[in-house]
Amino acid sequence: MNDHCLLAATLDAVVVERPEPTDEQPQHLCLDKGYDNAPSRQVLEERGYIEHIRSIGQEKVDEGTGEKRHPARRWVVERTFSWLCRWRGILVRWEKKPENYLASLKLASALLWFRRAWNQGSPLLR
Repeated sequence: MNDHCLLAATLDAVVVERPEPTDEQPQHLCLDKGYDNAPSRQVLEERGYIEHIRSIGQEKVDEGTGEKRHPARRWVVERTFSWLCRWRGILVRWEKKPENYLASLKLASALLWFRRAWNQGSPLLR
């Protein structure tokens, strides 16, 4: 199934309360080429988002040097998913209750970020 088919359900499932968009503080949403179609744009318009949909390879380029000003950092997301998949309880869902699975996911995420902060020598952890 293509990503754009679940865009509306994904936006509706966000648990963090979204502030109402205003003229001073509009709500922006950045998406990749998979969402570059009319149904996705309609979903975003219905929910009051300002869309930023880039094609593959299309990134902001500095006029003087011709280099990318803000290169994509998708690897951060992929790396985090890879780290989470090392937890067998998350990779293979053994829990029957969704609350238990969500608790496992939160615990794994907290431990990953704690270890990362510890390894980087965060002064908050010393």
